[in-house]
Amino acid sequence: MLAMVENFAEKYFTVRLAAADIEVDGNRPWDLQVKDPRLFSRILLSGSLGLGESYMDEWWECKALDVFFYKLLCHRLEKSVRFTSTVLSTALKSIALNRQNRRKAHEVGEKHYDAGNDLFEVMLDKRMVYSCGYWENCSNLNQAQEAKLDIICRKLNLEPGMRLLDIGCGWGSLVEYAARHYGVSAVGVTISKNQAELAKMRCSGLPVDIVLADYRELEGVYDAVASVGMFEHVGYKNYRKFMKIVRRCLKEDGLFLLHTIASNTTKYHCDPWFDKYIFPNGMLPSIKQLGDAIEKLFVMEDWQNIGAHYDNTLMVWYDNFEQNWYRLKERYGTRFYRMWRYYLLCVAGTFRARQMQVWQIVLSPRGLIGGYRSLRCNKCSEMCN
Repeated sequence: MLAMVENFAEKYFTVRLAAADIEVDGNRPWDLQVKDPRLFSRILLSGSLGLGESYMDEWWECKALDVFFYKLLCHRLEKSVRFTSTVLSTALKSIALNRQNRRKAHEVGEKHYDAGNDLFEVMLDKRMVYSCGYWENCSNLNQAQEAKLDIICRKLNLEPGMRLLDIGCGWGSLVEYAARHYGVSAVGVTISKNQAELAKMRCSGLPVDIVLADYRELEGVYDAVASVGMFEHVGYKNYRKFMKIVRRCLKEDGLFLLHTIASNTTKYHCDPWFDKYIFPNGMLPSIKQLGDAIEKLFVMEDWQNIGAHYDNTLMVWYDNFEQNWYRLKERYGTRFYRMWRYYLLCVAGTFRARQMQVWQIVLSPRGLIGGYRSLRCNKCSEMCN
């Protein structure tokens, strides 16, 4: 019986991969090299979790994982294994439980962001910005991340003397940049102990406070609020509450900028492999979910999609990780290397296939009198069409 399942699974996936120009045991960089014949039955039974775990277990190889996933997703091959037991289990837990409640809030910080500052220091840019760069007119990662920080500050209309709140501040890149270049005071909030410690060091001597706390603990009123790469951890059952908290913290004439990875369709759970190994309890919002969350609380002033820029950002992160692995391998080990490689290149291919987006949304409590001037250019203060 087992042999029949394995034989069926191999034929089933070989045909579907071929339709996406992926050959089993082919000689091109994006072709899949099978090392264990149980691979396809594992994928059939466990879907994306089985695909990712079997790669971590060295059951298959692929030199260009980013191209592999780009081709796979462009041909919608993920639909071949949509209803597995792992997908059903993840979906049911997401519906029945609030997987992003306050008690669980620190899980992603402890598992992902506290993995090790040494890992992120060699992978990221000099400011340690762990979100999509803005590559318009930029030739390297440092430029792209500085351009992203700068355009966020300008979209928020920051001026000297203003007070900024950054929800999910990471290693303090935005609050440090805003304090140095726009003369604001700032509060940065993170759920990661490692991030908080390093952010405090990086912001030393600046009018910046770094707070280790959940967003539900926020107090005070601010001239501007930003949240960059954090909303992915809020969860659909908490979107409305999050927006109410931001509204409470924002002055009547202030602006809120939300920068988030987003889904093309409304979903209620994360991919099982990413949920288990990368971002516990994470999920991506849709336009519908965000619309419901902000209605009667904010006026939408601007909505920009910069998702196409994330492919380039991730590939540079991967190159940095690969080139510096010799400095990390003794501490992290081979299984972590394969997990992290799979993570970075899978997501790069997903953005290249336009299956995920990155939105920068500017919201105001009542609508700015005279309207809001949208910014797109990262080299000047003029509006670019």
